[in-house]
Amino acid sequence: MAEKILSHASGKKVSAGEFTVANVDLVFAHDGTALLAIDVMRNELGKEAIFDKKKVIFIIDHAAPSPAVGMSVVHKVMRAFAKKHGIKIYDVGHGICHQILPEYGHIKPGMLIVGADSHTVTHGAFGAFGTGVGSTDAAIAMVTGKIWLRVPETIKITIEGEKKPWIMGKDIVLHIIGSLGSDGANYMAIEFHGKVIRELSIDSRMTLTNMVVEMGAKAGLIPVDEKTIEWLKPRVKGEIMKVVPDPNAEYTDELSYDVSNLEAQVAVPPNVDNVKPISEVEGTEINQVFIGSCTNGRFEDFYIVAKILKGKKVSPNVRCIAIPASRNIYRKIVETGLANILLEAGCTIGPPTCGPCVGAHMGILGPGEVAISTSNRNFPGRMGDRTSKVYLASPATAAASAIKGKISDPKEFF
Repeated sequence: MAEKILSHASGKKVSAGEFTVANVDLVFAHDGTALLAIDVMRNELGKEAIFDKKKVIFIIDHAAPSPAVGMSVVHKVMRAFAKKHGIKIYDVGHGICHQILPEYGHIKPGMLIVGADSHTVTHGAFGAFGTGVGSTDAAIAMVTGKIWLRVPETIKITIEGEKKPWIMGKDIVLHIIGSLGSDGANYMAIEFHGKVIRELSIDSRMTLTNMVVEMGAKAGLIPVDEKTIEWLKPRVKGEIMKVVPDPNAEYTDELSYDVSNLEAQVAVPPNVDNVKPISEVEGTEINQVFIGSCTNGRFEDFYIVAKILKGKKVSPNVRCIAIPASRNIYRKIVETGLANILLEAGCTIGPPTCGPCVGAHMGILGPGEVAISTSNRNFPGRMGDRTSKVYLASPATAAASAIKGKISDPKEFF
């Protein structure tokens, strides 16, 4: 799939290992990266220009609403730049870039998407080649419409078995990361296949592709099927390409996992690949629960959380912060009554933002505090003080832990 998409973007057939200059279909940056990209254009490239205003997007999501004067300045510069060049900007409250781009119809199968954010790999759930780059590469792509890269080799990962109802996409991808290690797929493309993948919702598929970067991957891809097409139909214009690998496609490696007996998984600090079954960490006391982020802030995640929390209360020793990944998801959890279940249980619901995940605001951890989070990284200082600890888990595990005040197996709530 990676070779197919990059061949199309390069205007010639390219194979794994080759270097190529490819035409990008979309470039975006957020309030953590856009300012530097603008500076590169102005001070290094000497050219403040946009190659195609329909293919460049700014999103204000990382520290939104602004928690400090410095961030307000960044937001102001972004708004002025977007207005000057006529590019689309999603301002405070729309949501997190990787969620709102597909929601608003900017992502289609076969596209080459370059984002100034490492979790741009999320868009591979829709059969697109999405990859994160630094602000300099993003600036060059915004000006020229091109990106220089090496075509990655591909690892085929097949997920089979009968998934238990309390096992979520997050558990599956954490299990894989624990198996491969944080550098086990460096500069590779990961292709997900198998019965379990076909059965997963789009929400869960996005969780899988979102976290391939945590094993070093350049992109994560899921073959386009009817489920993908049905999700995209009301959101995108034009033809939807059914991007799939050829039957005789060659892979650098092929791995298979059976999740039939998989326990809930937890990434233990200080590394995302330090993954353990919940039975080994159950009972660890916590101070904070965070449910949200570009990894697990979707409707399905809040549906599972509400199912567990209904009629129960968050432990008095714990603060539980719930943040939908977009305004559309926020609206849906309100309309369906899920928000009320979370509020009755004692959760704090925040506006769509990356805030707590990146330690920007709305849930920064103090010295020695312990959190269980549905986000994607847990290195020291990620969510606050460097002595705080972050355990990564699924929304189901986070909800069960919120009730008990300690890391808990969600199995008993199903």
